Amino acid sequence: MWLSVTLTAEANRAEALSEALMEAGALSVSIEDADAGTAHEKPQFGEPGHINERLWDHSRVIALFDKQTDLALTLSQAAGAIGLETVPDFSIEEIAEQNWVQLTQSQFEPIRIDDRLWIVPSWHAAPNRDAINIEMDPGMAFGTGSHPTTRLCLQWLLDAVQPGDSVLDYGCGSGILGIAAAKLGAGSVLGVDIDEHAITASRANAERNGVTVERAEWLSSAQQLAGQYDLVVANILTNPLCVLAPGIAARVAPGGRLALSGVLSAQAEQVIAAYQPWIALRVGAEHDGWIRLEGELC
Repeated sequence: MWLSVTLTAEANRAEALSEALMEAGALSVSIEDADAGTAHEKPQFGEPGHINERLWDHSRVIALFDKQTDLALTLSQAAGAIGLETVPDFSIEEIAEQNWVQLTQSQFEPIRIDDRLWIVPSWHAAPNRDAINIEMDPGMAFGTGSHPTTRLCLQWLLDAVQPGDSVLDYGCGSGILGIAAAKLGAGSVLGVDIDEHAITASRANAERNGVTVERAEWLSSAQQLAGQYDLVVANILTNPLCVLAPGIAARVAPGGRLALSGVLSAQAEQVIAAYQPWIALRVGAEHDGWIRLEGELC
């Protein structure tokens, strides 16, 4: 049994209070928007290059303690450490012991992309053994098939990959797109990412799914990237897609195809304009407000 304590905090106090609670013995601390679900809710997670000025105006600081903790003393110490004369308003909830692994796993079911392709967590049996089943667990790198942008890219690969095609996955994350391309018959796959954790995850996921190094390679995009590819797919975000437009477009072979996602519907024209000097893009599909842009290099 644990004790979950939720305290109110203003924007200029939330982070300091969370650190003080950890110093006072909290097992974990998180900060949430106290106005979540109201008209005053404030998004925090912008794109690279956009720095949020501060956290929410009204925050909830949630700390987890052992049941034997003297909360009155602990909270008083944490408040005093950041210069507060009194402990902020708070509530306490008892958290019962649970099988956290089982609880977490229960939230992730097999994902059907279409009848030909499923994404299956390792603790589940494949719903359709005749389909292509990619074993993929939630991990450090983005891309388990659940996000709309990943689905949009996988659906494009299902239609686009032809036997023997060369495929570049720019911003490979978990490696899911490259693995799918290899299993769909691509002759060679290259996945690149600036995050070394993504490269490690991609290699491990590829090995787990029987995609050998002869078929697919995973590199840091800090390394020199050259060559051209029949299919290029990039599931990143609007700002980096625009900044990287010359380099990504240069990787598409004559007659090759390009697909971009990580783009919201309202951002379509911005990305289309960024790629216009090299390749004409159009909206190919939309899902939950996210779009896939695609085009061919004539």
